[in-house]
Amino acid sequence: MQKILGLLVVLGCVAGGYLHAGGLLSAFWQPGELLIILGSGAGALMIANPRSVIVAMWQQIRLVMKKEAFNDEFQRQLLMLLYELLELVQNGGLKALDAHIDTPENSDLFQKYPRVLADKEFITFISDNFRLMAMGKINEHELEGILEQELGALEEQMLVPSRSLQRVAEAMPGFGICAAVLGIIITMQNIDGSIALIGMKVAAALVGTFLGVFLCYCFLDPLANSMEQSTKRRFAVLECIRTVLVNQVAGKPTLLAVDAGRKMLPIESKPTFATLDNWVTQLNEGGA
Repeated sequence: MQKILGLLVVLGCVAGGYLHAGGLLSAFWQPGELLIILGSGAGALMIANPRSVIVAMWQQIRLVMKKEAFNDEFQRQLLMLLYELLELVQNGGLKALDAHIDTPENSDLFQKYPRVLADKEFITFISDNFRLMAMGKINEHELEGILEQELGALEEQMLVPSRSLQRVAEAMPGFGICAAVLGIIITMQNIDGSIALIGMKVAAALVGTFLGVFLCYCFLDPLANSMEQSTKRRFAVLECIRTVLVNQVAGKPTLLAVDAGRKMLPIESKPTFATLDNWVTQLNEGGA
């Protein structure tokens, strides 16, 4: 909703200021200019990126436009899922997790936390690394090194779509100039026409320049920035999981291991330790 509101504010202010100065909105309807700019941008995007990046870009745009997923309920479910998994390890060893991490979608434990279970990336990260821990003896330093390498690669991969869109946004003023130059060429071909006709064609050419700048700074660049921030919030969740696993291997008590992970969550929505302790108390009372 906030993203849509922001777009409406931008459109309202730009259009309002233009109308206040005596402009006509009909002057912006230049299909040829739109075709050149948007078509060039789409073509450049396809040339520069494989299909997988374009698909990931579309998925990230959809996530940005949706309601914030990492709210209090998601964080509660994430931390309590990790807490229960660590408690199983404490009570029955890593082998006790086999029935849960092999097929998480069929696990009663994972099904208690549907918001986390619905995110395949998080579930795969949790399952794979608990399975890694169960395969052989590994200390906290070895596990931390392995997970740091994995997260480093994941971070680069997750940021590619927003960075690719950012580069297209930066190119939009150039595409607008291309459209404007082509418009001037058409104008010069009709230089023997009336002054009114020449004026209309010059205005149409200038619309191309405006659209390129507008799409860059008022739409695509903010959208790419929002995608990057959303990706970093997702990455913070992976950092949370990594920290919990490393602290578990280091032999920390379950609550302290989960609290160490809690500290990695985005600061604007991170639950307090008292809140985490309350969630654990409610969980234990419910299972008593």
